[in-house]
Amino acid sequence: MSYERKKIVVLGAGYAGLATVVRLQKELGFQDADITLINKNEYHYEATWLHETAAGSINWEDGVYPIAKAVDNMKTKFIVAEVTKINKDAQTVETTQGEFEFDYLVVALGFESETFGITGMEEYAQAMTNPTNALEARQSIEANFKNYLTSGDENDLSIVVGGAGFTGIEYLGELVETLPELCAQLGIDYNKVKITCVEAMPSMLPMFPKELVDYAQKFLEDRGVTFMLGTAITAANDKGFMVKVDEKEQQLYANNRIWTAGVRGSRLMEESFDGVKRGRIVVNSDLSVDGYDNIFVIGDVAAVMNGEGPDARPYPTTAQIAMQLGDHLARNIKRKLNGDKLEPFVFDDKGTVCSLGSKDGIGMVFGKPIKGKSAAIMKKVIDTRAVFILGGPILAYSKGKLL
Repeated sequence: MSYERKKIVVLGAGYAGLATVVRLQKELGFQDADITLINKNEYHYEATWLHETAAGSINWEDGVYPIAKAVDNMKTKFIVAEVTKINKDAQTVETTQGEFEFDYLVVALGFESETFGITGMEEYAQAMTNPTNALEARQSIEANFKNYLTSGDENDLSIVVGGAGFTGIEYLGELVETLPELCAQLGIDYNKVKITCVEAMPSMLPMFPKELVDYAQKFLEDRGVTFMLGTAITAANDKGFMVKVDEKEQQLYANNRIWTAGVRGSRLMEESFDGVKRGRIVVNSDLSVDGYDNIFVIGDVAAVMNGEGPDARPYPTTAQIAMQLGDHLARNIKRKLNGDKLEPFVFDDKGTVCSLGSKDGIGMVFGKPIKGKSAAIMKKVIDTRAVFILGGPILAYSKGKLL
């Protein structure tokens, strides 16, 4: 290659950022560009497994692995640092480990919890946006269950879950599998456990057809979950959630309060770019930002539209699309280095599977509905494939779910 050696800086080592680096390492030789990956942790965590950590299905270590194992240090310099500022025009990034210059910047800073301004939600409820707070959610439930043995307070055995979206339903599926085991260990009658899921929308899991949603709802209700659909949470407090029922506020009592109903992109996005909403910015078809053909935004901080015009909507921010974005962008960066035309991103939707614990689930795969054990197996295949793509065969063998 005859082009000048360029500096490529990638911010974030989630699904999108790490996929970008992994593909760049395959597409470019070590002499072709300087690649720098910056991430605030030394490890990558499987964000789609956090509900399992929060429910106690897996240890938190099972869902993480060192980024160094996915990085070729001959081609990529990995920096453990937190990004504090992006200077678009000066082409620099400020971090807790100093300043880095770039010719091409990939912003993949990931997601944060979004409470939509609900009073007390940040203070009194627990989210699951990283391994640390997912583990804290599990430890809190275990502590309250143990406390019940001496307190006799039924609220110690009560769990309220805010949100019946994808994460909320998967979390409930794990809970109804792990809580009976916890109760057996502590000598608690599982029938005394109260699990309530509150959802503002009149239905749950809008990405699935009604037959699958009904299957998931019945599965969870048969195992003790009570759903309050079409019910808005107005506040969280040290007693539980305040909800609005028939225009009247009502207190749901629970000492275990879990929030799964919202995420947003990194708050650094608002500080760095114009036109950002909830930490996400609309990107061009080649994933660049308007006015900056050398800055690309992908993953949870990108709004990738499903078409053009007023009816266009952003794709949901899933692990599947994040990895496709990273892979596509890396190939486009190579094209840019070669002086070739960039290709527009086209999402290849292979389907979605929602687990209901380790042995059941629902899903749409290649346009066909699946449920039960076949969905559970497919979910394990999807999870293992993600580790394989980003971390390689050795990590897929040690961290995957098929063995």
